[in-house]
Amino acid sequence: MSTGTIFDIKKFAIHDGPGVRTTVFFKGCPLGCWLCHNPESQAFEPELMLRDGRCDRCGDCVEVCGPAALSLDAQDLQIDRTRCDLCGACVDACLLGALEIAGREVTADEVLAEIEKDTVYYDESGGGVTISGGEPLSQADFLCELLAACRARGIRTALDTCGHAPPAVFQRVAQHVDVFLFDLKLIDDERHREFTGSSNEVIHENLRWLSEQGRDVVIRLPLLPGINDDDENIRRLGEFLVALPRRFPVDVLPYHRMGVDKYARLGRVHPTPDLPPPGADAVHGVTRRLREIGLRVTVKGEEI
Repeated sequence: MSTGTIFDIKKFAIHDGPGVRTTVFFKGCPLGCWLCHNPESQAFEPELMLRDGRCDRCGDCVEVCGPAALSLDAQDLQIDRTRCDLCGACVDACLLGALEIAGREVTADEVLAEIEKDTVYYDESGGGVTISGGEPLSQADFLCELLAACRARGIRTALDTCGHAPPAVFQRVAQHVDVFLFDLKLIDDERHREFTGSSNEVIHENLRWLSEQGRDVVIRLPLLPGINDDDENIRRLGEFLVALPRRFPVDVLPYHRMGVDKYARLGRVHPTPDLPPPGADAVHGVTRRLREIGLRVTVKGEEI
């Protein structure tokens, strides 16, 4: 039995595919998107996170920290992440829940046990399990084992993916997936490299393959002001999609700020902390342009 690293399991999710779903978040991603709203998903290894607003500077965590990675100054709890061995002693000592470790190793059976608790909701709503991340394809063996176990038990599966994986890996995983939630951000390869740190060539190749196979796919367009909401990107993205053998619906996901404080919890600096979400007019403008090209478009799963 293979193991994998996850950082969360979300119950009763209603925006991660059809019906009521359980969403399992895998850790680790090959991309490094500037505005990732789950920055704790990017690294493959577990990470210590601090909710500074919950910390009362009692010092209990400092006392139990074997490698002396924690210290208190006049105002704040300081973390030397180069010394932290992620033993979890500080998390156990913190009664206020200010410290947590994002990421834990699990078996497919352990995750499946959590998923199966909600099967009654799947049956009534047409839901199932969604595997998200990070990028689940980066843990392909564990992903295949978990997806196959779900389908063997009649649980419908969805994969939330950026599509960045070798085609052989992608196609091996795809046999266990009922519906794909496929992110597309930028069509131009140079701009994609700038924003994500990687080419989009293999992403487009895997999406074309899904279209040729007639698979069920929803394109997810995270709408990022000043990054991918310009007329050229929207036009080229729409033209790319309508040229595929099977035309997929598009769900626009306007940028939100709910992940901004997570960067501080991880000891990182958010690249654009003051970036506002797109306004209603901007969102309507993008949906209108995509519809004019010939695509069916929703916003966060809703018709507008």
